[in-house]
Amino acid sequence: MTDGMSRRPVMAWRPVGAVAAGVVALLIATAGRYDYHRDELYFRLLSEHPQWGYVDQPPFTVLLVRLSIALFGDNVWAIRVFPALIAGLAAVLAAAVAREVGGRRAAQTLAAVGAAGALPLAGAHVGSTATTDIVVWLGVLLCAIKAIVHGRKRAWLAAGVVAGLGLYNKHLVVLLLLCLAGGLLIAGPRRELVGRWFWIGAGLALVIGLPNLVYQIAHDFPQAKMAEAIAEDKGGQSRVMLLPIQLVIVGLPLLPVFVAGIVAAAKDRLLRAFVVAYGLMLVLTFATGGQPYYPTGLVLVLFAVGAVAAARWRRRRLLLGAVAVNVLLAAVFALPVLPANKLGPIADINVVAADQVGWPEYVGQVELAFATLTPEEQRRAVIFTGNYGEAGALDRYGVREVYSGHNELARFGPPPDDKTIAVVVSQAPSDEVIETFGGCILLGLLDNDAGVANEETEAALYVCRQLRAPWSQLWPGLRHFS
Repeated sequence: MTDGMSRRPVMAWRPVGAVAAGVVALLIATAGRYDYHRDELYFRLLSEHPQWGYVDQPPFTVLLVRLSIALFGDNVWAIRVFPALIAGLAAVLAAAVAREVGGRRAAQTLAAVGAAGALPLAGAHVGSTATTDIVVWLGVLLCAIKAIVHGRKRAWLAAGVVAGLGLYNKHLVVLLLLCLAGGLLIAGPRRELVGRWFWIGAGLALVIGLPNLVYQIAHDFPQAKMAEAIAEDKGGQSRVMLLPIQLVIVGLPLLPVFVAGIVAAAKDRLLRAFVVAYGLMLVLTFATGGQPYYPTGLVLVLFAVGAVAAARWRRRRLLLGAVAVNVLLAAVFALPVLPANKLGPIADINVVAADQVGWPEYVGQVELAFATLTPEEQRRAVIFTGNYGEAGALDRYGVREVYSGHNELARFGPPPDDKTIAVVVSQAPSDEVIETFGGCILLGLLDNDAGVANEETEAALYVCRQLRAPWSQLWPGLRHFS
Protein backbone atom coordinates (compact mmCIF):
# COMPACT_ATOMS: atom_id res chain seq x y z
CA MET A 1 0.00 0.00 0.00
CA THR A 2 2.85 2.39 0.79
CA ASP A 3 6.25 2.80 -0.73
CA GLY A 4 7.96 5.36 1.39
CA MET A 5 8.67 8.39 -0.80
CA SER A 6 5.93 7.65 -3.35
CA ARG A 7 3.95 10.53 -4.82
CA ARG A 8 0.68 11.17 -3.06
CA PRO A 9 -2.61 11.45 -4.91
CA VAL A 10 -4.18 14.90 -5.14
CA MET A 11 -6.60 15.90 -2.41
CA ALA A 12 -10.20 15.32 -3.53
CA TRP A 13 -11.47 18.60 -2.15
CA ARG A 14 -14.89 18.64 -3.82
CA PRO A 15 -16.32 15.32 -2.58
CA VAL A 16 -14.48 15.54 0.75
CA GLY A 17 -15.62 19.13 1.19
CA ALA A 18 -19.17 18.05 0.38
CA VAL A 19 -19.06 15.37 3.07
CA ALA A 20 -17.59 17.80 5.61
CA ALA A 21 -20.16 20.47 4.73
CA GLY A 22 -22.93 17.89 4.99
CA VAL A 23 -21.77 16.87 8.46
CA VAL A 24 -21.67 20.49 9.61
CA ALA A 25 -25.08 21.27 8.09
CA LEU A 26 -26.68 18.19 9.64
CA LEU A 27 -25.28 18.99 13.07
CA ILE A 28 -26.31 22.63 12.98
CA ALA A 29 -29.78 21.79 11.63
CA THR A 30 -30.43 19.50 14.61
CA ALA A 31 -28.51 21.52 17.21
CA GLY A 32 -31.58 23.20 18.71
CA ARG A 33 -33.65 20.06 19.29
CA TYR A 34 -34.05 18.55 22.76
CA ASP A 35 -32.12 20.57 25.34
CA TYR A 36 -28.65 21.01 26.77
CA HIS A 37 -26.55 17.98 27.62
CA ARG A 38 -25.48 17.83 31.26
CA ASP A 39 -21.85 18.52 30.29
CA GLU A 40 -22.89 21.62 28.35
CA LEU A 41 -24.74 22.96 31.39
CA TYR A 42 -21.61 22.32 33.44
CA PHE A 43 -19.30 24.00 30.91
CA ARG A 44 -21.67 26.96 30.70
CA LEU A 45 -21.51 27.34 34.48
CA LEU A 46 -17.71 27.02 34.50
CA SER A 47 -17.42 29.55 31.68
CA GLU A 48 -18.57 32.18 34.17
CA HIS A 49 -15.35 31.41 36.08
CA PRO A 50 -12.57 31.20 33.41
CA GLN A 51 -9.32 29.67 34.67
CA TRP A 52 -6.13 28.05 33.33
CA GLY A 53 -7.50 24.67 34.32
CA TYR A 54 -10.12 22.79 36.31
CA VAL A 55 -9.94 19.76 38.52
CA ASP A 56 -11.54 17.54 35.89
CA GLN A 57 -10.21 19.00 32.63
CA PRO A 58 -8.06 21.61 30.89
CA PRO A 59 -9.63 24.94 29.90
CA PHE A 60 -10.17 24.76 26.12
CA THR A 61 -13.75 23.47 25.95
CA VAL A 62 -14.93 25.78 28.71
CA LEU A 63 -13.35 28.78 26.97
CA LEU A 64 -14.91 27.69 23.68
CA VAL A 65 -18.33 27.69 25.35
CA ARG A 66 -17.63 31.16 26.72
CA LEU A 67 -16.71 32.37 23.22
CA SER A 68 -19.80 30.73 21.72
CA ILE A 69 -22.10 32.49 24.16
CA ALA A 70 -20.36 35.82 23.53
CA LEU A 71 -20.73 35.43 19.75
CA PHE A 72 -24.10 33.73 19.34
CA GLY A 73 -26.01 34.21 22.59
CA ASP A 74 -26.79 32.21 25.69
CA ASN A 75 -28.63 29.26 24.15
CA VAL A 76 -28.08 25.61 23.36
CA TRP A 77 -27.66 26.21 19.61
CA ALA A 78 -24.78 28.62 20.22
CA ILE A 79 -22.77 26.08 22.21
CA ARG A 80 -23.05 23.55 19.38
CA VAL A 81 -21.82 25.67 16.45
CA PHE A 82 -18.10 25.16 17.03
CA PRO A 83 -18.37 21.39 17.68
CA ALA A 84 -20.18 21.09 14.33
CA LEU A 85 -17.37 22.94 12.56
CA ILE A 86 -14.76 20.82 14.34
CA ALA A 87 -16.58 17.67 13.20
CA GLY A 88 -16.31 18.90 9.62
CA LEU A 89 -12.57 19.36 10.13
CA ALA A 90 -12.34 15.78 11.44
CA ALA A 91 -13.87 14.53 8.17
CA VAL A 92 -11.25 16.45 6.16
CA LEU A 93 -8.40 15.10 8.31
CA ALA A 94 -9.64 11.52 7.93
CA ALA A 95 -9.67 12.00 4.16
CA ALA A 96 -6.14 13.43 4.34
CA VAL A 97 -4.99 10.29 6.15
CA ALA A 98 -6.41 8.17 3.32
CA ARG A 99 -4.57 10.35 0.83
CA GLU A 100 -1.25 9.89 2.66
CA VAL A 101 -1.52 6.12 2.32
CA GLY A 102 -2.36 6.21 -1.38
CA GLY A 103 -6.11 6.78 -1.37
CA ARG A 104 -7.64 8.61 -4.29
CA ARG A 105 -11.02 10.30 -4.68
CA ALA A 106 -13.26 7.38 -3.66
CA ALA A 107 -11.05 6.34 -0.74
CA GLN A 108 -10.76 9.88 0.61
CA THR A 109 -14.50 10.38 0.39
CA LEU A 110 -15.19 7.11 2.18
CA ALA A 111 -12.67 7.98 4.91
CA ALA A 112 -14.45 11.32 5.43
CA VAL A 113 -17.76 9.50 5.79
CA GLY A 114 -16.20 7.40 8.56
CA ALA A 115 -15.68 10.54 10.62
CA ALA A 116 -19.46 10.97 10.53
CA GLY A 117 -19.99 7.56 12.13
CA ALA A 118 -22.28 6.87 15.05
CA LEU A 119 -20.02 7.81 17.96
CA PRO A 120 -18.20 10.76 16.34
CA LEU A 121 -21.56 12.21 15.31
CA ALA A 122 -23.04 11.73 18.80
CA GLY A 123 -20.06 13.47 20.36
CA ALA A 124 -20.12 16.34 17.87
CA HIS A 125 -23.81 17.02 18.45
CA VAL A 126 -23.05 18.45 21.90
CA GLY A 127 -20.38 20.75 23.27
CA SER A 128 -17.85 18.33 24.70
CA THR A 129 -14.14 17.58 24.80
CA ALA A 130 -14.54 14.47 22.62
CA THR A 131 -14.82 16.04 19.16
CA THR A 132 -11.83 18.32 19.61
CA ASP A 133 -9.88 15.35 20.93
CA ILE A 134 -10.66 13.39 17.75
CA VAL A 135 -9.27 16.24 15.66
CA VAL A 136 -6.14 16.39 17.84
CA TRP A 137 -5.56 12.65 17.49
CA LEU A 138 -6.16 12.73 13.74
CA GLY A 139 -3.79 15.66 13.42
CA VAL A 140 -1.02 13.93 15.36
CA LEU A 141 -1.46 10.66 13.47
CA LEU A 142 -1.61 12.41 10.10
CA CYS A 143 1.72 14.09 10.84
CA ALA A 144 3.17 10.76 12.03
CA ILE A 145 2.15 9.11 8.75
CA LYS A 146 3.76 11.92 6.77
CA ALA A 147 7.00 11.36 8.68
CA ILE A 148 6.98 7.56 8.56
CA VAL A 149 5.52 6.86 5.12
CA HIS A 150 6.83 9.79 3.13
CA GLY A 151 10.04 10.51 5.00
CA ARG A 152 9.02 14.07 5.88
CA LYS A 153 10.73 13.97 9.26
CA ARG A 154 9.95 17.56 10.14
CA ALA A 155 6.30 16.52 10.32
CA TRP A 156 7.17 15.31 13.83
CA LEU A 157 7.45 19.00 14.76
CA ALA A 158 3.89 19.61 13.64
CA ALA A 159 2.79 16.50 15.53
CA GLY A 160 4.40 17.91 18.67
CA VAL A 161 2.68 21.27 18.24
CA VAL A 162 -0.73 19.64 17.72
CA ALA A 163 -0.21 17.36 20.73
CA GLY A 164 0.91 20.26 22.91
CA LEU A 165 -2.13 22.33 21.97
CA GLY A 166 -4.32 19.27 22.43
CA LEU A 167 -3.27 19.10 26.07
CA TYR A 168 -5.37 22.21 26.65
CA ASN A 169 -8.44 20.23 25.63
CA LYS A 170 -7.79 16.80 27.14
CA HIS A 171 -4.81 14.91 28.53
CA LEU A 172 -5.67 11.69 26.67
CA VAL A 173 -3.30 12.69 23.88
CA VAL A 174 -0.50 11.62 26.23
CA LEU A 175 -1.80 8.05 25.99
CA LEU A 176 -1.81 8.33 22.20
CA LEU A 177 1.84 9.42 22.19
CA LEU A 178 2.80 6.57 24.50
CA CYS A 179 0.95 4.02 22.36
CA LEU A 180 2.41 5.38 19.14
CA ALA A 181 5.92 5.22 20.58
CA GLY A 182 5.20 1.70 21.79
CA GLY A 183 3.96 0.73 18.33
CA LEU A 184 7.13 2.02 16.72
CA LEU A 185 9.28 0.23 19.27
CA ILE A 186 7.46 -3.09 18.79
CA ALA A 187 6.66 -3.04 15.08
CA GLY A 188 8.99 -0.43 13.66
CA PRO A 189 10.30 1.42 11.88
CA ARG A 190 12.39 1.93 15.01
CA ARG A 191 14.62 4.48 13.32
CA GLU A 192 11.90 7.07 13.98
CA LEU A 193 12.52 6.78 17.71
CA VAL A 194 16.17 7.78 17.38
CA GLY A 195 15.64 10.61 14.91
CA ARG A 196 16.19 14.14 16.16
CA TRP A 197 12.95 15.46 14.70
CA PHE A 198 10.92 12.94 16.69
CA TRP A 199 12.46 14.12 19.95
CA ILE A 200 12.28 17.79 19.04
CA GLY A 201 8.58 17.26 18.36
CA ALA A 202 8.19 15.58 21.74
CA GLY A 203 9.99 18.51 23.34
CA LEU A 204 7.65 20.98 21.62
CA ALA A 205 4.63 19.09 22.97
CA LEU A 206 6.11 19.28 26.48
CA VAL A 207 6.95 22.98 26.28
CA ILE A 208 3.58 23.99 24.78
CA GLY A 209 1.67 21.89 27.29
CA LEU A 210 3.85 22.85 30.27
CA PRO A 211 1.25 25.12 31.91
CA ASN A 212 -0.99 22.05 32.20
CA LEU A 213 1.74 20.20 34.08
CA VAL A 214 2.36 23.20 36.33
CA TYR A 215 -1.38 23.38 37.09
CA GLN A 216 -1.49 19.69 37.96
CA ILE A 217 1.51 19.95 40.29
CA ALA A 218 0.18 23.10 41.95
CA HIS A 219 -3.20 21.48 42.59
CA ASP A 220 -1.98 18.04 43.73
CA PHE A 221 -2.68 16.25 40.43
CA PRO A 222 -6.50 16.49 40.35
CA GLN A 223 -6.66 14.75 36.96
CA ALA A 224 -5.15 11.61 38.51
CA LYS A 225 -7.80 11.69 41.22
CA MET A 226 -10.43 12.23 38.57
CA ALA A 227 -9.23 9.21 36.58
CA GLU A 228 -9.35 7.07 39.72
CA ALA A 229 -12.89 8.23 40.45
CA ILE A 230 -14.09 7.45 36.91
CA ALA A 231 -12.47 4.01 37.04
CA GLU A 232 -14.11 3.27 40.38
CA ASP A 233 -17.51 4.61 39.34
CA LYS A 234 -17.77 3.30 35.76
CA GLY A 235 -14.69 1.14 35.24
CA GLY A 236 -16.50 -2.19 35.31
CA GLN A 237 -19.13 -1.15 32.81
CA SER A 238 -16.50 0.51 30.60
CA ARG A 239 -14.42 -2.68 30.47
CA VAL A 240 -17.45 -4.76 29.49
CA MET A 241 -18.38 -2.33 26.71
CA LEU A 242 -14.87 -1.63 25.40
CA LEU A 243 -14.78 -4.17 22.56
CA PRO A 244 -18.46 -3.89 21.55
CA ILE A 245 -18.10 -0.12 21.28
CA GLN A 246 -15.16 -0.52 18.90
CA LEU A 247 -17.49 -2.28 16.46
CA VAL A 248 -19.93 0.63 16.31
CA ILE A 249 -17.66 3.69 16.54
CA VAL A 250 -18.00 4.12 12.79
CA GLY A 251 -21.03 1.85 12.42
CA LEU A 252 -21.78 -1.82 11.84
CA PRO A 253 -22.57 -1.48 8.09
CA LEU A 254 -19.03 -0.16 7.53
CA LEU A 255 -17.30 -2.55 9.91
CA PRO A 256 -15.72 -4.50 6.99
CA VAL A 257 -13.85 -1.34 5.98
CA PHE A 258 -12.40 -0.98 9.48
CA VAL A 259 -11.37 -4.64 9.51
CA ALA A 260 -9.79 -4.19 6.07
CA GLY A 261 -7.81 -1.29 7.47
CA ILE A 262 -6.44 -3.36 10.34
CA VAL A 263 -5.45 -6.15 7.95
CA ALA A 264 -3.88 -3.83 5.37
CA ALA A 265 -1.94 -1.83 7.96
CA ALA A 266 -0.73 -5.00 9.69
CA LYS A 267 0.75 -6.21 6.38
CA ASP A 268 2.52 -2.92 5.67
CA ARG A 269 5.86 -2.44 7.42
CA LEU A 270 5.39 1.34 7.51
CA LEU A 271 1.86 1.24 8.93
CA ARG A 272 2.12 -1.75 11.25
CA ALA A 273 2.96 0.49 14.21
CA PHE A 274 -0.52 2.03 14.05
CA VAL A 275 -2.19 -1.36 14.49
CA VAL A 276 0.05 -2.08 17.47
CA ALA A 277 -0.69 1.40 18.87
CA TYR A 278 -4.41 0.66 18.61
CA GLY A 279 -3.93 -2.64 20.45
CA LEU A 280 -1.91 -0.92 23.15
CA MET A 281 -4.60 1.73 23.48
CA LEU A 282 -7.23 -0.94 24.02
CA VAL A 283 -5.07 -2.54 26.71
CA LEU A 284 -4.46 0.78 28.48
CA THR A 285 -8.13 1.75 28.31
CA PHE A 286 -9.14 -1.61 29.75
CA ALA A 287 -6.48 -1.51 32.47
CA THR A 288 -7.37 2.00 33.61
CA GLY A 289 -11.14 1.57 33.32
CA GLY A 290 -11.28 4.42 30.79
CA GLN A 291 -14.23 5.25 28.59
CA PRO A 292 -14.74 2.83 25.64
CA TYR A 293 -14.69 5.65 23.08
CA TYR A 294 -11.13 6.75 23.96
CA PRO A 295 -9.52 4.92 20.96
CA THR A 296 -11.82 6.65 18.42
CA GLY A 297 -9.00 8.62 16.78
CA LEU A 298 -7.01 5.47 16.06
CA VAL A 299 -10.14 3.71 14.80
CA LEU A 300 -10.73 6.49 12.26
CA VAL A 301 -7.13 6.29 11.04
CA LEU A 302 -7.37 2.53 10.51
CA PHE A 303 -10.75 3.04 8.85
CA ALA A 304 -9.10 5.52 6.47
CA VAL A 305 -6.46 2.89 5.63
CA GLY A 306 -9.28 0.41 5.02
CA ALA A 307 -11.04 2.91 2.76
CA VAL A 308 -8.09 2.69 0.36
CA ALA A 309 -8.57 -1.06 0.10
CA ALA A 310 -12.37 -0.77 -0.05
CA ALA A 311 -12.17 1.64 -2.97
CA ARG A 312 -10.80 -1.26 -5.03
CA TRP A 313 -13.58 -3.69 -4.14
CA ARG A 314 -15.63 -4.86 -7.08
CA ARG A 315 -19.03 -4.70 -5.41
CA ARG A 316 -19.14 -0.91 -5.44
CA ARG A 317 -22.94 -0.76 -5.24
CA LEU A 318 -22.94 -2.87 -2.10
CA LEU A 319 -20.42 -0.51 -0.51
CA LEU A 320 -22.48 2.53 -1.50
CA GLY A 321 -25.53 0.90 0.04
CA ALA A 322 -23.62 0.26 3.25
CA VAL A 323 -22.56 3.93 3.35
CA ALA A 324 -26.16 5.10 2.91
CA VAL A 325 -27.48 2.75 5.59
CA ASN A 326 -24.66 3.74 7.95
CA VAL A 327 -25.37 7.45 7.56
CA LEU A 328 -29.07 6.89 8.19
CA LEU A 329 -28.50 4.73 11.26
CA ALA A 330 -25.86 7.11 12.62
CA ALA A 331 -28.20 10.09 12.26
CA VAL A 332 -31.10 8.34 13.99
CA PHE A 333 -28.88 6.96 16.74
CA ALA A 334 -26.72 10.02 17.38
CA LEU A 335 -28.91 13.02 16.57
CA PRO A 336 -32.27 14.27 17.89
CA VAL A 337 -34.20 13.42 14.73
CA LEU A 338 -36.96 11.63 16.66
CA PRO A 339 -39.31 13.29 19.16
CA ALA A 340 -37.98 12.88 22.69
CA ASN A 341 -40.97 10.75 23.70
CA LYS A 342 -40.20 8.36 20.82
CA LEU A 343 -36.58 7.66 21.73
CA GLY A 344 -37.43 4.27 23.25
CA PRO A 345 -34.43 1.91 23.32
CA ILE A 346 -32.17 4.56 21.74
CA ALA A 347 -32.19 6.42 25.07
CA ASP A 348 -31.05 3.25 26.83
CA ILE A 349 -28.03 2.93 24.51
CA ASN A 350 -27.21 6.54 23.68
CA VAL A 351 -26.96 8.25 27.06
CA VAL A 352 -25.90 11.46 25.30
CA ALA A 353 -29.42 11.72 23.87
CA ALA A 354 -31.10 10.75 27.14
CA ASP A 355 -29.16 13.39 29.07
CA GLN A 356 -30.62 16.16 26.89
CA VAL A 357 -34.18 15.59 28.05
CA GLY A 358 -36.09 17.15 30.94
CA TRP A 359 -33.91 19.93 32.35
CA PRO A 360 -36.51 22.75 32.47
CA GLU A 361 -38.95 20.32 34.07
CA TYR A 362 -36.44 19.25 36.71
CA VAL A 363 -35.70 22.88 37.53
CA GLY A 364 -39.43 23.59 37.84
CA GLN A 365 -39.81 20.70 40.28
CA VAL A 366 -36.92 22.00 42.41
CA GLU A 367 -38.42 25.49 42.38
CA LEU A 368 -41.76 24.07 43.53
CA ALA A 369 -39.99 22.32 46.39
CA PHE A 370 -38.36 25.61 47.39
CA ALA A 371 -41.78 27.28 47.26
CA THR A 372 -43.08 24.90 49.97
CA LEU A 373 -40.90 26.79 52.46
CA THR A 374 -42.28 29.78 54.32
CA PRO A 375 -40.85 33.21 53.39
CA GLU A 376 -38.76 33.18 56.56
CA GLU A 377 -37.46 29.70 55.79
CA GLN A 378 -36.62 30.71 52.22
CA ARG A 379 -34.31 33.45 53.53
CA ARG A 380 -32.36 30.76 55.39
CA ALA A 381 -32.43 28.17 52.62
CA VAL A 382 -30.13 27.14 49.75
CA ILE A 383 -30.33 24.60 46.94
CA PHE A 384 -27.74 21.82 46.89
CA THR A 385 -27.37 19.31 44.05
CA GLY A 386 -25.58 15.99 43.81
CA ASN A 387 -24.15 16.57 40.32
CA TYR A 388 -23.01 19.34 38.02
CA GLY A 389 -25.78 18.79 35.48
CA GLU A 390 -28.44 19.69 38.04
CA ALA A 391 -26.41 22.65 39.23
CA GLY A 392 -25.88 23.85 35.66
CA ALA A 393 -29.59 23.51 34.84
CA LEU A 394 -30.61 25.49 37.92
CA ASP A 395 -28.07 28.16 37.02
CA ARG A 396 -29.46 28.32 33.47
CA TYR A 397 -33.19 28.06 34.10
CA GLY A 398 -33.59 28.80 37.82
CA VAL A 399 -33.73 32.04 39.75
CA ARG A 400 -31.70 31.08 42.83
CA GLU A 401 -28.06 30.46 43.62
CA VAL A 402 -27.13 26.80 43.63
CA TYR A 403 -24.32 24.83 45.27
CA SER A 404 -22.77 21.45 44.55
CA GLY A 405 -19.76 19.45 45.72
CA HIS A 406 -19.31 17.77 42.33
CA ASN A 407 -15.93 18.14 40.59
CA GLU A 408 -14.90 21.78 40.02
CA LEU A 409 -18.06 23.16 41.62
CA ALA A 410 -16.78 22.07 45.03
CA ARG A 411 -14.03 24.68 44.70
CA PHE A 412 -16.62 27.46 44.51
CA GLY A 413 -17.07 26.89 48.23
CA PRO A 414 -19.88 26.05 50.64
CA PRO A 415 -22.99 28.12 51.30
CA PRO A 416 -22.81 30.61 54.17
CA ASP A 417 -23.14 29.02 57.60
CA ASP A 418 -26.19 31.14 58.38
CA LYS A 419 -28.09 29.16 55.73
CA THR A 420 -29.59 26.41 57.86
CA ILE A 421 -32.14 24.87 55.48
CA ALA A 422 -31.40 22.97 52.29
CA VAL A 423 -33.42 21.85 49.31
CA VAL A 424 -31.38 18.84 48.22
CA VAL A 425 -31.35 16.98 44.88
CA SER A 426 -29.51 13.67 45.21
CA GLN A 427 -29.14 10.23 43.62
CA ALA A 428 -27.84 8.83 46.91
CA PRO A 429 -29.98 6.45 49.02
CA SER A 430 -32.38 8.21 51.40
CA ASP A 431 -30.64 6.99 54.56
CA GLU A 432 -27.33 8.36 53.26
CA VAL A 433 -28.88 11.77 52.53
CA ILE A 434 -30.45 11.89 56.01
CA GLU A 435 -27.18 10.84 57.62
CA THR A 436 -25.30 13.54 55.71
CA PHE A 437 -27.63 16.50 56.15
CA GLY A 438 -29.76 15.72 59.20
CA GLY A 439 -33.54 15.95 59.37
CA CYS A 440 -34.87 15.63 55.81
CA ILE A 441 -38.29 15.10 54.28
CA LEU A 442 -38.51 13.21 50.98
CA LEU A 443 -40.74 15.09 48.53
CA GLY A 444 -40.49 12.72 45.57
CA LEU A 445 -38.46 11.81 42.47
CA LEU A 446 -37.64 13.98 39.49
CA ASP A 447 -39.37 13.04 36.24
CA ASN A 448 -39.97 14.31 32.72
CA ASP A 449 -43.05 14.29 30.49
CA ALA A 450 -41.23 12.47 27.68
CA GLY A 451 -40.80 9.41 29.91
CA VAL A 452 -37.06 9.22 29.14
CA ALA A 453 -34.98 7.55 31.84
CA ASN A 454 -31.71 9.33 32.57
CA GLU A 455 -29.52 10.05 35.56
CA GLU A 456 -31.97 12.63 36.89
CA THR A 457 -34.93 10.27 37.00
CA GLU A 458 -32.92 8.42 39.66
CA ALA A 459 -32.69 11.63 41.73
CA ALA A 460 -34.85 12.37 44.75
CA LEU A 461 -35.88 15.76 46.10
CA TYR A 462 -35.61 16.58 49.81
CA VAL A 463 -36.19 19.47 52.16
CA CYS A 464 -33.74 19.36 55.09
CA ARG A 465 -34.67 21.74 57.89
CA GLN A 466 -32.30 20.45 60.57
CA LEU A 467 -28.76 20.43 59.21
CA ARG A 468 -26.54 18.43 61.52
CA ALA A 469 -23.63 20.89 61.21
CA PRO A 470 -22.74 24.23 59.59
CA TRP A 471 -21.94 24.10 55.88
CA SER A 472 -18.25 24.83 56.48
CA GLN A 473 -18.03 21.57 58.44
CA LEU A 474 -20.22 19.57 56.06
CA TRP A 475 -18.40 20.69 52.91
CA PRO A 476 -15.32 18.40 52.94
CA GLY A 477 -17.62 15.35 53.02
CA LEU A 478 -19.75 16.69 50.18
CA ARG A 479 -16.90 17.08 47.70
CA HIS A 480 -16.65 14.25 45.18
CA PHE A 481 -15.28 13.37 41.71
CA SER A 482 -17.02 11.38 39.00
